[in-house]
Amino acid sequence: MFCIDELTSLSDSQVADLLALMRELDPEITVTAEMVRAAAEAPGTHLFVAREGDGPIIGCASLCVFDSPTGRKASIEDVVVGEAYRGRGIGRALVEQVVGYAGRKLAPVDLHLTSRPARVAANGLYRKLGFGKRETNVYRMHLPE
Repeated sequence: MFCIDELTSLSDSQVADLLALMRELDPEITVTAEMVRAAAEAPGTHLFVAREGDGPIIGCASLCVFDSPTGRKASIEDVVVGEAYRGRGIGRALVEQVVGYAGRKLAPVDLHLTSRPARVAANGLYRKLGFGKRETNVYRMHLPE
């Protein structure tokens, strides 16, 4: 059985677990230990992790919250479950935990998430959990140092 907790600080082994999960999420991105620690400690970010007992982190999801002139918004980011643990409901439980937290602690809030079309199972899960697909364009601009 697994449990889900929110973490606000990370041990070295937890950082290593999360780095491994980020590589599974997208092998093309560069994620550092400093980036993972900064996310866990950021006041507008809530990092939820799944573990079996006191074992390693086997899944995660983050909730990034901000207020804009049009209202409070939150984005679910970096939802990933380790390949060996998929198909056991961990992704669903993580997203449900994040949605529940947002409803209890942040409402009213518009909750957003994005998912690549190739992630067929994840997209199906999000629809089953009540997320509707928006017809919009998503743009990205990377600003290097």
